[in-house]
Amino acid sequence: MFKKTLFFIFFVVGMQASLVDAIALIVNNKPITLYDIDQEILKTNLSKEKAVSKLIDDIIYAQEIKKYNIDITILDIDNYIEKLSAANNMSLLDFKMLIRQKEDYDQFISKIKKQLIHQELIKKIAQGHIKIASDNDMKIYYKNNKQQYTVANSIDVIAYISKDKRILEQLKENPMFNTQGIISQNLTLKQTELNPQIKYIISNTKSHEFSTIFSQGGNYNIFFIKDKKDIKTLTFDEVKKDIFNNMMKKREQSYLQNYFETLKMTADVKILR
Repeated sequence: MFKKTLFFIFFVVGMQASLVDAIALIVNNKPITLYDIDQEILKTNLSKEKAVSKLIDDIIYAQEIKKYNIDITILDIDNYIEKLSAANNMSLLDFKMLIRQKEDYDQFISKIKKQLIHQELIKKIAQGHIKIASDNDMKIYYKNNKQQYTVANSIDVIAYISKDKRILEQLKENPMFNTQGIISQNLTLKQTELNPQIKYIISNTKSHEFSTIFSQGGNYNIFFIKDKKDIKTLTFDEVKKDIFNNMMKKREQSYLQNYFETLKMTADVKILR
């Protein structure tokens, strides 16, 4: 009797395992299992229908990358990071240190790699199919989006300094946190007097928010941005390159969306469960 019960338990467990690994659908000869769907739901908190749709999108996207033989090397990533540091008027070492203080560096590298793969895929797919933004196009965009191209000449902040990074992390999570072990000071920063690192931090932090934690002078620092004042609108010539990049990015994304929607509609999808 015991052996029969044990056999039945193993049989049921085996059946459940088989069901989890069971193929739900096949997209262009690539299987998606029930387990894949469950994991995607857990990871993204999407509904089952949307999770399946995303998994299909991911397969088609990966197949296009393989089709165009796109490969991003560590050298490509290093070159891109050098350009980013130069664009922010920072040394490569300072820029990398700032990124490490802001987020996990391996995750940053992974994000950069995905971004470069995407850019290379756009070149392969969209080249010759997208209208280049003209001066007139850019001027119209600038006129309608001037609020995107402003800079504060004066910034009121509370500067917090500590030897212990964890204390500043607790402060960021809870502004009412007991500030023992922290030196704080109200400051008014002038845009023209800021070094590139501080400019980068300030420009990426909104009013009434904490900045990323950064190291300086042997201490850990964080700003709370109270107010950004004396707002100056940058001239068209100052932001022309940025406008061109933004406009082309939007046009590329629009083309790419239509391109992949067409691929999805014509994909060989076999629904098994």
